[in-house]
Amino acid sequence: MSGILDLLNSDLGKIIISGVSSQTGQDHNKTSNVLTMAMPVLTQAMRKNAATPEGAQGLLGAIDNKHDGSILDNLEGFFRGGVSNDAMTDGSKILSHVLGNKQSTVETALSQKSGMDTGSVAQILKVAAPILMGVLGKQKRQQKIDNSSGLEGLLGGLLKGNSPQTEQSFLESMLDADGDCSVIDDVAGMVLGGGNKKKGGLGGLLGGLFGKR
Repeated sequence: MSGILDLLNSDLGKIIISGVSSQTGQDHNKTSNVLTMAMPVLTQAMRKNAATPEGAQGLLGAIDNKHDGSILDNLEGFFRGGVSNDAMTDGSKILSHVLGNKQSTVETALSQKSGMDTGSVAQILKVAAPILMGVLGKQKRQQKIDNSSGLEGLLGGLLKGNSPQTEQSFLESMLDADGDCSVIDDVAGMVLGGGNKKKGGLGGLLGGLFGKR
């Protein structure tokens, strides 16, 4: 299975980047950079949620009820005329569930790293979230996944195969670096240089993303 960053490098990814850029009125390259950083972070956050029975059940339910992957079949239509209010509201709900009270910190960190204003970053995340859920829905259907372990494996697969040309390529080797299964905190320490974990890639550039719980 291809990684989430491979998706962004594909023809489908070009439609996503172009559509998000148009939606937010932001520079194409900056939009691409934000998505390249944001998609693995969101995927890891979902993977962390899926590590608990309740979180996995909630994610599976959301996929089955609303995110079957059909969004990927007509992305141009999804973006045509601007992303609908319903889709933006859906994206906001997904982010709230996945990131919780750390959402604003994620947005600020991505803003500082990308040089894009926080409001535009927030808009990009709202658009990206239902697309990512669509990716999960399509993979879930293709792989006939119906349990939490399968879902966690699916999410792990999306974090593999990241292009070594991207700044996020080090994410694979630095997942849960301290062995406590707290993926989000490790994204904080390893991606954006928080805590006392070893630093690499983007480490040290922004300071702590989430801080320690």
